[in-house]
Amino acid sequence: MQPYRIDEVLDIDVNGDRQNLHIRGTDPANPVVLFVHGGPGVCDRSWVMPKQSAHLADAFTLVCWDQRMAGKSYRLKNAKQPMSLEQVAEDLNQVVGYLCSRFSKKKIYLVGHSWGTILSCLFLPDHPEQVAAYVGMGQFVNGALNESMSYRFVWDYAEAHGDTRALADLKKIGEPVNGRYPKGIDDLMIQRNYMTKFGGGCWKEKENIYNSVLVPFLTSGEYRIIPDLFRYWRGTFHCLYQLWDHVVDLKFDETVRHLDVPVFLFQGDHDENTPTSLARAWFDALDAPYKEYVPFHESAHSPIKEEPELWGAALREKLLRLEAEVSTAL
Repeated sequence: MQPYRIDEVLDIDVNGDRQNLHIRGTDPANPVVLFVHGGPGVCDRSWVMPKQSAHLADAFTLVCWDQRMAGKSYRLKNAKQPMSLEQVAEDLNQVVGYLCSRFSKKKIYLVGHSWGTILSCLFLPDHPEQVAAYVGMGQFVNGALNESMSYRFVWDYAEAHGDTRALADLKKIGEPVNGRYPKGIDDLMIQRNYMTKFGGGCWKEKENIYNSVLVPFLTSGEYRIIPDLFRYWRGTFHCLYQLWDHVVDLKFDETVRHLDVPVFLFQGDHDENTPTSLARAWFDALDAPYKEYVPFHESAHSPIKEEPELWGAALREKLLRLEAEVSTAL
């Protein structure tokens, strides 16, 4: 038995849809941290709850949310319904509102990863009053530049290491144009698989994209093979096909130049999925009441997975310091 006063998996109504949360903590009075997962459709509780509870759950209430049509929130009956960026941003708004109400908080903390940084940056400009601070990891900035730079990383790596198979595959799919590949998601997955294998997704333990997601799913205890594996797999590709074409048109370097909340960027030095050079340039130009860049030197796209102890200690220190400053000000 885990020593958590709160350890609850539940469905809530979100914008007319039933969506799943895992909430864990030791004291309902603690600050709330909502993890906004990547993908779209790649849920994060498989590495958040097993790895971060020991570092964080005594001081914070941790919330993992499987977004619309992702993971435990996938509903086969809804598979023909369209999704939009505006819809999922409103989902986030309602989840934040639910957590503020349930735990009697004026504000909660947001931790966005990859696609979760997109969703967070669509939500934050309109709702800063509900957020105590934003923590970005694998920060998305500009869809067209992102895809061009990520493709070029894979090509240059394959060329430098004489990987003729990778070069042939990359030549076949061709460079993305305005962030898009000729065959869409199928070509994108080929590029992402090589990007992950070459260290741009996972730095210390290079692996293909399927193992990087599937192994945590199977070993975390957060999901059951039946029926959750079906939901997870179908949900991942459903969300990608529904939303990706809109994602690559986003340009936060033009549209999100100011945020009215404290901002921390937890960025892996070796990230080539959402290239760190893009993320750092956006962050340096961003106007915010407080901002801090936190590098992870032995990580790529997911420092929460690659350096979990350091990541958890850093998040704990940064957020508790903010909490102390707010208490002192009051």
